[in-house]
Amino acid sequence: MLRWTPAELHTHTFHSDGSQSLQELAQAAKQAGIDVIALTDHNTQSGLMDRERIEASTGLRIIAGMEWTTFYGHMVTIGLQQYVDWRQVGQGDIEKGIHLVHEAGGIAGIAHPFRIGSPICTGCYWEYPIHDWSKVDYIEVWSTLMPFMKQDSQRAFALWTDLLNAGHRLAATSGRDWHRTLPDDAPAAITYIGLDAIWKQKLEGVEQKLDQNAATEQRMYEQSQMNTPASIDHSEWVAAQDQAEQHSSIHRSYDHPYIEAIRNGRLSVTMGPLLDLYAVVHHHEAMEGIYSYSLLPESDHSACSIYQIGDVIHAGQQQLQLHIQLDRKIRHSHYELPSQKLRLVIMSDQGILAETKLDSEEPWQEWTIAVPAPTKWLRAELYGYFHEVCGMLAFTNAIYTDGMNTE
Repeated sequence: MLRWTPAELHTHTFHSDGSQSLQELAQAAKQAGIDVIALTDHNTQSGLMDRERIEASTGLRIIAGMEWTTFYGHMVTIGLQQYVDWRQVGQGDIEKGIHLVHEAGGIAGIAHPFRIGSPICTGCYWEYPIHDWSKVDYIEVWSTLMPFMKQDSQRAFALWTDLLNAGHRLAATSGRDWHRTLPDDAPAAITYIGLDAIWKQKLEGVEQKLDQNAATEQRMYEQSQMNTPASIDHSEWVAAQDQAEQHSSIHRSYDHPYIEAIRNGRLSVTMGPLLDLYAVVHHHEAMEGIYSYSLLPESDHSACSIYQIGDVIHAGQQQLQLHIQLDRKIRHSHYELPSQKLRLVIMSDQGILAETKLDSEEPWQEWTIAVPAPTKWLRAELYGYFHEVCGMLAFTNAIYTDGMNTE
């Protein structure tokens, strides 16, 4: 099953228009219960210079990124290990820019597409025409603090839904657009990134290498603060340069699972508890799926396939069982959700497939539902009261179908 990591994918430092250093940003993120951030300064990656040392001192993982900031829209690019020049793109060819980002190993997402634009916020409103939505990796549908109650986020969420209804498969994220940290900040949403267990194991080995290299860099940094330029051994700095190149290679290995998870829509967005969803298709012969094995009681030896968020269900006349988990243990000390009856909805391009009341302390919900044909996608949505506001508190990204009819 997916292993979930709390992340923030839209951040800034004083290398662009933020008011905090990367060290301060990283410390604030860890204090907020976040494990991974993407640094996405406007049109620069200079803020990443001390990334390894800061990762070692805070335990936070920092993914390289940059926010393309133009007169016609802002586009967040994540996973880049090299600078991709946004100035090569004109008003009518943003898809050329997305192609360049993909060639450099990154992904591209539309940031806050309906935020007020010029002259209040230059380029914040998205005006670029998109001719082929398959080129866009994701849309930042929730933006800034308390996003679920804001009209521009609601419009972005509706745009994403319309695109899903039209048959496009693209991911949705939240983005704090984090420029500064104040003691009285309102709550921000969290984007959880789901990693397969195999990727999680591989990352543990990469993390050890990063920690070892970062610890060495920290020692050299401290030594440089005590030495005068004339007393520093030149060979040490040559070795440091070689190590920096090794860091870049290791970071590419480390960033890749997160980038692929975002690209594939293995995401869940929430103001509080983690909302997880997976579908089980029961059958007598194994089918193509992420997993295919018996989950049923010993008396029932029929096999099943499990489809997780971001997967495509390839099935015909089969029984579909949905499992929804509300995990309140992750980051439980970083948000307040009063005891209440929450509204849990299974939404699709055919409308609401099912809904129920869920106690905020109840961890699991299980449904067996009929999915009308031709259904293209389904997702879970959670509604309730949060900080005295009633609205959508969490949503998963989609599980896609191939137009199945499940009875």
